[in-house]
Amino acid sequence: MKIQAELSLYPLKTKELAPSIESFLRALARKGISIDPGPMSTVVTGESRAVFRAISKGFKKFAKRDEIVLIAKFSNACPLNRKGNRSND
Repeated sequence: MKIQAELSLYPLKTKELAPSIESFLRALARKGISIDPGPMSTVVTGESRAVFRAISKGFKKFAKRDEIVLIAKFSNACPLNRKGNRSND
């Protein structure tokens, strides 16, 4: 099943947010997953197993070294790109 996740990562106790967020996004990169970073959140689209696996591995990797908050919303009903079109259009 194809799903979409909207992620917001908040590294804690750091002065620079961007390096941690960019590193997290690189850790999510996998074959079969689309990553669309935005100014406030990132949209990850792909098969449910691949999306959940990527997010789980990314969270575990960063939670071992930093204190983080990861907010995630998942949907199988509205996989849209940032332009408002269905992902498969």
